[in-house]
Amino acid sequence: MHQARWGAHWFTDSEMAPEAVPSLAEQLGERGYRTGYFGKVHYGADEEGSRACPPRHGFETSFYGLAAHSMGPLHYLHHSRAHEAAYGEAAHRHGVAPMWEGTEAVDCERHLTEEFIERTLDFVQAPDERPFFAMVAFNAVHNFTWQLPRHELDARGLPAHPDFDAETTEYLDWYDGAVEPNLENGREYYLAQLEIMDREIGRLRAHLEESGLTENTIVVYMTDNGGSRCNYGRNTPLEGSKYTLYEGGIRTPMLISWPGVTEPSTVSEALVSSLDLAPTFLAASGRGLEDGALCDGLDLRASLEDAATPVHEVLHFDTTFQWAVRTPQWKLRHVDPESRARAGILQVEHTDIGHGLQLSASAPTLAGLDETTDLAAWHPEVVEELTAEHERWLAEMRESARTLTV
Repeated sequence: MHQARWGAHWFTDSEMAPEAVPSLAEQLGERGYRTGYFGKVHYGADEEGSRACPPRHGFETSFYGLAAHSMGPLHYLHHSRAHEAAYGEAAHRHGVAPMWEGTEAVDCERHLTEEFIERTLDFVQAPDERPFFAMVAFNAVHNFTWQLPRHELDARGLPAHPDFDAETTEYLDWYDGAVEPNLENGREYYLAQLEIMDREIGRLRAHLEESGLTENTIVVYMTDNGGSRCNYGRNTPLEGSKYTLYEGGIRTPMLISWPGVTEPSTVSEALVSSLDLAPTFLAASGRGLEDGALCDGLDLRASLEDAATPVHEVLHFDTTFQWAVRTPQWKLRHVDPESRARAGILQVEHTDIGHGLQLSASAPTLAGLDETTDLAAWHPEVVEELTAEHERWLAEMRESARTLTV
């Protein structure tokens, strides 16, 4: 479902879905799957033992960090009580608290990208005949990408970079030097973390191949948002980045391997969403959505079998101070120019989310959509139609939120 159905929109009000909304893991568990979660958790202001924690929403095996306790990041290298003490007041800024194994706090002094895959491999190899669902949520390539093992820095000729020190530094001044354009070697650190993540995903894929699981396993790779400009991510040829509703912020990679369904190297132009994974996986399990279940996603199987098959006619995005409506032909985007959030993102993250109303049209380019030219004045009927579509959707979300949060 759209998280707006339970009143979540942005960092300020995001939260895990209520118990009335069963998670994908809970639904697959009921169908006989064993379920594992390995990675970063950040649904909102997540607390220890809350429903946001994987063991509380259907994952029987889990290893995770609660990023809400550290303003979003998890430290790449250090998670222990000893490092909490060593970092002092700066500990919460970097997320060096112990990780969680199920409901138990555990120390981890290993590069998390490697640790998440190692835990996933243990889960996949467990002597259990049930089919499995594994979710791996890397913290790479998030902020503070210089946090690399010494041997990885040496292999690339990169210098070490210091973390924030609360005793000698004002955080916002330090942070400004830790993001583009002020972090020396910033792009190289980013690419190093990305390379390691790719390598570890390859290690997991190799195991599936070697153990004969490839032909019976669906593998999906995707990201939660476009690359962060302030973190040296690049989304060329798309406009914009993380925090924005430009294509560079919301159009993300989705790579799917499904033997017998997807043909290697095929590309679909269909309008799809991460919302579609739940109904697709449930259908693949042999039993689709329960009768009457509310779902904003669509089963992707027909589109995966035939890349020319359309999926969504419209997608919606809304963070309260900015919203967008996307169809295969058009995109209408609106940003409140007076928003304090807009000003804060520009000041702290060095990212311009735009302002006002803009209509863009499909274009025969790699970007697929021309967001450099505003066509609103030339197509007022499209603006009117898509604005009405957004208002209809928003009314539905608000009514749903009243029902689910009672």
